[in-house]
Amino acid sequence: MCHERQLDRRNTISTTDGLVSEVLKVYLVKHKKRWDGREVQKIVGRTPIEAVAVIVEDYELPLSKEDLLSEFSPMLSDQWCKLKALPGVYRLFKHLRGHGVKMALASNSPRANIETKLSCHPALKDSFAAIVAGDEVKSGKPSPDIYLEATKKLSIDPSKCLVIEDSLPGICAAKAAEMEVVAVPSLPNQSHLYTAADEVINSLLDLRPEMWGLPPFEDWIDGTLPIEPWRIGGPVIKGYGRGSKMLGIPTGFPASSYLHLFFVSSMLDISNLSVEGHASALSEHPAGVYFGWAKLSTRGFFKMALSIGWNPYFNNTEKTIEPWLLNKFDEDFYGEDLHLVIVGYIRPEANFPSLESLIAKIHEDGVLAEKALELPLYAKYKDDDYFKGIALDRENHL
Repeated sequence: MCHERQLDRRNTISTTDGLVSEVLKVYLVKHKKRWDGREVQKIVGRTPIEAVAVIVEDYELPLSKEDLLSEFSPMLSDQWCKLKALPGVYRLFKHLRGHGVKMALASNSPRANIETKLSCHPALKDSFAAIVAGDEVKSGKPSPDIYLEATKKLSIDPSKCLVIEDSLPGICAAKAAEMEVVAVPSLPNQSHLYTAADEVINSLLDLRPEMWGLPPFEDWIDGTLPIEPWRIGGPVIKGYGRGSKMLGIPTGFPASSYLHLFFVSSMLDISNLSVEGHASALSEHPAGVYFGWAKLSTRGFFKMALSIGWNPYFNNTEKTIEPWLLNKFDEDFYGEDLHLVIVGYIRPEANFPSLESLIAKIHEDGVLAEKALELPLYAKYKDDDYFKGIALDRENHL
């Protein structure tokens, strides 16, 4: 069966841009330069030769763009299989395959790079009815050539295709091809630059296929989305002091019930888990509101809701995870170990017109999380092996 609406995708399936940045950090050291990330926005979505041209010029490197590409490409190729699929990718592909929706991959990357990346994710590769690479068309994005070639291979009119893009050149290319576009910005806090897209979403977890003539997801449960659980822990530290002073979360709760874990190396000391590992985990999860179970080292288990991101209303400069334990505490417990198992997703991070509307939404999130955690699907994670392992470690230590 071929559904009327087709799907065209690019590097929104993996964390390519982050990997490029990591390799550039290493490469530029040989030229006594330091990669600071300021060129990321300039190179996202560009062809490889266009991207290296930016690096050569901005860092004043003593070599041609062709020489840089020949040196840099092997370093990057060695890392392709370290790419992880972004949150929501496998869920989306499984859903669309189940409904007979054709998918195409249209990328500015050379065919060889695409094949290497997809070889590490065979389930994704097998999902594409067509693949078009940047070295297989006359002009790469922002030219529409790649997308028009993909529609030819799908035998579908461009107007019946939905493109999911993460770059500005890609959006321009898709709109030039007269396609509808959902943007998933690859860089944080950049949504305002993607106005040419028909919709901008925070992550693939927030995609609503029915808005584009595609079958809706059927896995939402009472306003929550089950996710592959992830686990993290560390000491409770003082945050911004908003819990009771500004947010009143909730009335009668001390500030310590709205906790902050800042995953910055100078501020975090986690037993049995590396700081680097936690920073990586935090970067892999989209900004938004989640929920799950929390265990305090001396106080037991609690239901909790938490936000991940920059909290636009307060304009945070660092990405943080801020758990809210859904319980009334009579005293602070800074310094205690707090361990979390995150099991579900509620909504994307959002800004609010007023403090009152922010507070109302936080309360709504808390109520939703508390009810959801009564469901067997989520309640079972209170007995997660992660918590059992922590208890055993503490006993052995004592």
